Amino acid sequence: MKKLLAVYIIGVFLFFPYHRTRLGAASAPTKVVITYAVFSEREGSLFVARDQGFFRKHGLDVQLVYVSTASVALSALARGDSHLNTGSASGAILGAMAGGLDLVFVAGLVNKLTGAFVVAPEIKTPMDLKGKTIGVTSIGGGNWVFTMLALEHWGLDPKRDGITIRVIGNEAVRAQAIASGIIDGGVIVPYAFSTALKRQGFRILADLVELGIPYQGTTVFARRSLVNQSPEVVEKVLTALVEAIAFIQDPANKAPVMRSLAKGLYLPRVEDAAEGYEIMKPLYERRIYPNVEGIQNTIRLLGATNEKIRGLKAEDVVDDRIVKKLEQKGLFQPGPK
Repeated sequence: MKKLLAVYIIGVFLFFPYHRTRLGAASAPTKVVITYAVFSEREGSLFVARDQGFFRKHGLDVQLVYVSTASVALSALARGDSHLNTGSASGAILGAMAGGLDLVFVAGLVNKLTGAFVVAPEIKTPMDLKGKTIGVTSIGGGNWVFTMLALEHWGLDPKRDGITIRVIGNEAVRAQAIASGIIDGGVIVPYAFSTALKRQGFRILADLVELGIPYQGTTVFARRSLVNQSPEVVEKVLTALVEAIAFIQDPANKAPVMRSLAKGLYLPRVEDAAEGYEIMKPLYERRIYPNVEGIQNTIRLLGATNEKIRGLKAEDVVDDRIVKKLEQKGLFQPGPK
């Protein structure tokens, strides 16, 4: 576990090599920077689209850049250092939208809660979480939303039930905090990490996918101005991602998909991606429409304490014109394209 976490921590500190990145000329591959702030199997379509050449196929020179938080991703978008971001409909993103940043969700790659709610061995049921300490990445962030929606699903209220929500850091730090007993549990999105904890005797209280809670998981969002001014670039990116999803879901491609997953997650061995691969395949749907119900669910949760977010309407922050165009082209149908 420590070796896995060390590799993860070393691998994720990346910096933007571009400043105010501009879209390339039509005669050359178009340079596109895509940031992602969630380090998990949910980003598998990005890794596969890069490694299998789907971005290049559509004339794109895509750079994938991991950032530590959604706030960093938002700053990059606002400055023009990046063009698109993938991540969940978190408080930071919705807060930026409510604050006037012209962002829109253009696609939904994973439209459900994901990850494992990992807890100490003595916690056997959700009710045993009363009086315990749960770790999150940040208050209002995607991981916090995952946690709060799960607790709500189980009829638990942190204030009423004495559950302490503690900001503990990213996935690697949170996994280590569970392993060392600093916290009693938390939602761990990379299944490779939760599997490692399970092998050490920790309990998987729930696989959040199985709870069936409407949620906008991995979404693609961008500045509204980019979508309006360069819709062809967004269309090419989404086309490549749909093709990557189709590639992932074909069992014949298991080996290259696992290699991409291991590379993208900085796993020490390809075989360490085996469980993540099996879990990742059903997460995706080729109809990559944003999950309006899931976005509204998050607005409801965050809006309880944030008046600006409460005033948002999910349909106003979704632009699915390009996804509709892809469906009209038949891209969502099974079979080679």
